[in-house]
Amino acid sequence: MAEHQYDLVVIGSGPAGEKGAARAAYEGKKVAVVESSAELGGAVTSSGVPTKALRETALNISGFLNRGIYGVDLSYKDTLDVQTFLYRERHVQNAAQTAVAENLKKHHIRLYSGLASFDDPHTLRVSSSSGETTISGDIILISTGSRPVRPPAFPFDQPNVYDSSTILKISKLPKSLTVVGGGIVGCEYACLFGALGIQVSLIHSQEHLFPFIDHEISFRLLKSMQEMGLNLWMSDRVEKVEPDGDNHAIKTSLKSGAVIESEAVLVAVGRVSNTDLLRLENAGVQAGERGLLKVNEFLQTEVPHIYAAGDVIGFPALSSTSMEQGRLAVTHAFQLNYRTTPANQIPFGIWTIPEISLLGETEETLQARGMPYLVGRALYENNPRGLVLGEKYGMLKLIFTAGDLKLLGVHIIGQEACELIAPGMMALEMNATARDIIGLCFNFPSLADMYKYASYDALGEYREGVRMAN
Repeated sequence: MAEHQYDLVVIGSGPAGEKGAARAAYEGKKVAVVESSAELGGAVTSSGVPTKALRETALNISGFLNRGIYGVDLSYKDTLDVQTFLYRERHVQNAAQTAVAENLKKHHIRLYSGLASFDDPHTLRVSSSSGETTISGDIILISTGSRPVRPPAFPFDQPNVYDSSTILKISKLPKSLTVVGGGIVGCEYACLFGALGIQVSLIHSQEHLFPFIDHEISFRLLKSMQEMGLNLWMSDRVEKVEPDGDNHAIKTSLKSGAVIESEAVLVAVGRVSNTDLLRLENAGVQAGERGLLKVNEFLQTEVPHIYAAGDVIGFPALSSTSMEQGRLAVTHAFQLNYRTTPANQIPFGIWTIPEISLLGETEETLQARGMPYLVGRALYENNPRGLVLGEKYGMLKLIFTAGDLKLLGVHIIGQEACELIAPGMMALEMNATARDIIGLCFNFPSLADMYKYASYDALGEYREGVRMAN
């Protein structure tokens, strides 16, 4: 017999777990959350949001944002100590974790500190330094998140070899850094350190950065990173990483034969779900490759009362989607008065420098389906607000149907891209056309005004096509 019985037990306090727990508690359900870490909020509060704070610190310390206006010297400052650099990050981290704790408390959610594992499909054993507690739930939500993959080829026992979690615990800013992995995390960190003037080498196994985004946007990011001074090793792989004792550095040997020496190495080659210690076999749930859990459209595992949400189920593994998955799982489980399907439009935000945000179809996805389309572009450098910002590679790109000019995709690179995506998301949700967008009145000067001119650009392409057809 379990000591404590709940309507819902949530394993993990990350975005999916926190929001799912709060949603159920708001509806009067008795809810418990089990968290194995001393820090609440999962990877979002421990590294996700704090990394964004580091990014802003790097941009402001280096003067990088003013590069197109004042010609600021971006050379690395030896006087910049790591405590100064990390101060804001740690403040933001503490604030984010406190916010999660206060939200759980506000909703009267019982928090258990310890490692959860299944005794049976409804019963969990929570183990901590103070002993063991047994709890049970009518519904279980697994939202244990993920952690960086640590391939055995990399000497993580060395003090200057990091993953995306441990890099936030650096004791000294390196003068050179090798980043292994050109995914979102790798590129974000490469840009962050590159903005400080640190010599960064990025190794990426593919031909394109972010092949899932519009290639024109990807190419603009590539050019910006190169101009920033990053050394990009595309379509290459790491063969060996070893300490170079003579130079107190790390030597990274590539498949191409190149050898890179740097003071530090950051390995960002993917993540693995935190399911290995849950004893899932006792619940009748199976984990797949890299610990991922398979769920149906309602976020149910093969055991109907056990749900999973967030990074633990894989792509897209965004904080925003994880929050919604947590809410939707609980909504289905308790048949609550809330929508039961995901939002139609889910934007991506990539916090490189410059940042990227995207939504909907790309040119590549439409070409693969043989679907005709029109493109409208507006450059930051042709927009008064963008001109003030000095954003050289900034662009808003809109994709429309070739017939009725209905909006299909929004792609942005440049400052405030992750904010600027919002009008595009609403336009997509409302099936807006280029003519609808042209009819709107935006603030002037503003970056949002680019929506009007990108739509004008597409309309011009449309009218030119009509003339050619006639």
